[in-house]
Amino acid sequence: MVKVTQRLGGLVLRFAAFCAALGAVIAMVTSRERSSFFVISLVAKYSDLAAFKYFVIANAIVSVYSFLVLFLPKESLLWKFVVVLDLMVTMLLTSSLSAAVAVAQVGKRGNANAGWLPICGQVPRFCDQITGALIAGLVALILYVFLLIFSIHSVVDPFLLRKS
Repeated sequence: MVKVTQRLGGLVLRFAAFCAALGAVIAMVTSRERSSFFVISLVAKYSDLAAFKYFVIANAIVSVYSFLVLFLPKESLLWKFVVVLDLMVTMLLTSSLSAAVAVAQVGKRGNANAGWLPICGQVPRFCDQITGALIAGLVALILYVFLLIFSIHSVVDPFLLRKS
């Protein structure tokens, strides 16, 4: 009963992380807005910024990885390798989210020292969609931290509670 509950809990957690990462990708990729001010036209899209591209690529990789691991048999010897991959995926999500949040912060507030003006006043729908993607990315990251702890506990058994 405990093994079935552990397996089901891991699958639910992994599926939720898959959905969050996929949602972040979809929200970021579909973010685009055009704004005009007199004769100046501004088009804001995620692909203009390298940090947002990195965020999309990282979350797409996480989505594919999460989807593939969902179908890994519980008896497979690859589960110890999955713990290592979960750690790598968690680090990938952390770095991509950090980069994207930093760029989004500059877009929202600007940087007076560098002379960068905020753009969210001109393209509010774009900024709202980017914020939604970042929130979905944060949810995916939090789920992956829990999933990493869960994987370490169930596969590696750090407390050596199992008897051989």
